[in-house]
Amino acid sequence: MSDDDTVLEVRDLKKHFPVHAGLLRRRVGSVLAVDGVSFDIRRGETLGLVGESGSGKSTVGKTVLRLIDPTSGEILVRGEDVTHARAARMRTLRRQMQMVFQDPYASLNPRLSARRIVAEPLENYSEIPRAEIEERVRALFGRVGLRPDQMVKYPHEFSGGQRQRLGVARALALEPGLIVADEPVSALDVSVQAQVLNLLMDLQDEFDLAYLFISHDLAVVEHISHRVAVMYLGKIVELTDRETLFADPRHPYTRALLSAAPVPEPGAKRERVILKGDIPSPINPPAGCRFHTRCPLAEARCRVEEPAMRFVEAGHQVACHLVPGAEQPAA
Repeated sequence: MSDDDTVLEVRDLKKHFPVHAGLLRRRVGSVLAVDGVSFDIRRGETLGLVGESGSGKSTVGKTVLRLIDPTSGEILVRGEDVTHARAARMRTLRRQMQMVFQDPYASLNPRLSARRIVAEPLENYSEIPRAEIEERVRALFGRVGLRPDQMVKYPHEFSGGQRQRLGVARALALEPGLIVADEPVSALDVSVQAQVLNLLMDLQDEFDLAYLFISHDLAVVEHISHRVAVMYLGKIVELTDRETLFADPRHPYTRALLSAAPVPEPGAKRERVILKGDIPSPINPPAGCRFHTRCPLAEARCRVEEPAMRFVEAGHQVACHLVPGAEQPAA
């Protein structure tokens, strides 16, 4: 693929939230929610972003879309730096990137009909005639598996899966190139999860969409992703294609995550890696490798020297001192 196929580039992205205390609300520290994350996504590709709660996954998604401003780093959408774009320019860029939220009920305005919810982006960001908006909304309803007669209903009249389909239709209204999906199926029943995931994959094939798919569910990530990035305490610790990650994980944290996932085959067993303790506070992360406080393989070097992302083979990056062959620094 050429560089023209790259939809999103993220370089050394950081988001630190200030912590205030005392009567005068002085700043006493920072929550290092995202602390140096880099990746890219190409057209028609899904990058899965996984990790424990508190690892910074959702913050990455919101920062990429500029729903919250980054502390530092670069965010490029189709080659254009949007990191510090002003409000007027961001209004234009909003057409290119949209979001599907975790809660399909809380993310929809309960006072608007389904038709208005899907039509609102078109009314706000385009100048097409009202009659054409009506036709496009009707077509979007059909494309996501909703009936045109449901356009007059309100969010509380839909099921959870239908509400999420409504959210997908809204995200597609402006024909974006990038969609950030933040835990889009975690609030749905398992049978409905499969329907929504298959819908997202069909839409990707049809419109050549790029997805940043955020989830803690490894089975879901394995089903939909082309590449997977594993996050721990604000940093990506492993990044590679889906098949390699699930067949040959290199980072100790990735191995622990995969060992905790249920095995679908009856009677099949998997060696369980038990991690001690909880994820450390992002206000005061450990020195050196941030995973060393829970890593069963940690050595003295891990406690003082932070590992850089390095290639262990083509397309497979790992941030670990103990992985053999990790010699070439990642760009």
